[in-house]
Amino acid sequence: MKPAEYAQELGISRQAVYAKIKRGILTAKNVEGKLYIVVDKDEEKNITQTTSIPKKILSKKVNTQTKVSVKSEDYKDLLRAKDETISVLKGTVKDLKKSNKQISTTLKGEIDLLKEAFHEMRSLYIMQLEQKIQTNNELIDVSEDILEDEPIFIHWIGMKQFFKSYSVKEKKQEKIKKRLRKAYKNNDNRISKIEGKLKMDQNAKYEDILK
Repeated sequence: MKPAEYAQELGISRQAVYAKIKRGILTAKNVEGKLYIVVDKDEEKNITQTTSIPKKILSKKVNTQTKVSVKSEDYKDLLRAKDETISVLKGTVKDLKKSNKQISTTLKGEIDLLKEAFHEMRSLYIMQLEQKIQTNNELIDVSEDILEDEPIFIHWIGMKQFFKSYSVKEKKQEKIKKRLRKAYKNNDNRISKIEGKLKMDQNAKYEDILK
């Protein structure tokens, strides 16, 4: 008989049947990968009679000894099987609680690691940003220094162009020439002599000479 059928016939649970098999009370065989309980003819007859006779007939025709279909030993086995099942369930619940605690601890650790990684990344980003700002400021300072130190190229012009630029009239030109020659002799940087001719810096101012 199959364990489920045997349990149904005796009115006990399948756990009780497996407990009986484990303790050697019941004989079981594996046939083509399926477990079967070996029942002798007398036991099968008793099981069949017990399950086939209605309760009303049993109460009238069967004596006190035959009313009980399962022996006291079977009840003890059943109770032991129930206790074993409860014990297994308690162990399972305990293992589940332990597993849940481990999972919670692991998840908490992972969350803490993520928080630390986030703070580290934020600190690195702020540091890189500050370095970029500092570098840009240094570049701006260097650029300003270069612009300040950059030499201004002098554009020299001749006497004729000089008079034209300042709209000097012919009557006054000779007087201005003398002043320019005198300034050149006094090492005036605004005036230079190039190829034997006086040249004036176009970017300079000559109010003192032109007045």
